[in-house]
Amino acid sequence: MFTGIIEAVGRVVSISTTGEDARIVISASWPDGDYPGVALGDSVAINGTCLTVVRFTKKINELTLDFDASHETMALTSLGALSTGDKVNMERALRVGDRLGGHWVTGHVDGTGTLVDVTRNGEAWDLSYKMPTELEPEVVQKGSICIDGVSLTVNRVWPEHFQVTLIPHTVAHTQLLEGGAGTRVNLESDIVGKYMRRFVDLGLQPNAQGGVSLETLRKAGFA
Repeated sequence: MFTGIIEAVGRVVSISTTGEDARIVISASWPDGDYPGVALGDSVAINGTCLTVVRFTKKINELTLDFDASHETMALTSLGALSTGDKVNMERALRVGDRLGGHWVTGHVDGTGTLVDVTRNGEAWDLSYKMPTELEPEVVQKGSICIDGVSLTVNRVWPEHFQVTLIPHTVAHTQLLEGGAGTRVNLESDIVGKYMRRFVDLGLQPNAQGGVSLETLRKAGFA
């Protein structure tokens, strides 16, 4: 489990493939100069994708981490589009008792989107993305969404698109402005919305017993 609060921006050192699987090596420097607690088998979100540390090397002011990505991960996330030198967002898994500064993020990518527009608005940046049609019911105005591992608030939603706003701190501590229009990103919708959608979908099925119906939703004031 993650929060969508990025701890460091790393850089891809190398990507080697075996068939459709890959070994991804990433280096990162932490701002405070201290190495974070990382052990073999730990989970780290790379651009919002939960990966397992299979090897790590400590150098002066630098930590290099190796991850194995399966063919499924490479095909269904934006990791397959990474190249040597690309920047990536990094976050270690949440510990019990840590502050939840963003929202609940699982690191299981729901689909990939495409950055379609970047507009400077004062000190902030408005970013518009195209999303897969199947994610539309789970993306709501003023709700949360995870983009390349970053917890953000949805400002606007329209058919197959949504918009978020980045403050200067987010721009400085993530890679979301890298690449420009056309950049492919990992998307994870709010897990609470996923469960609600599933419950409603099951309740609306013709053979549902005592489930949710449009009539019960109307009576409760939700429709």
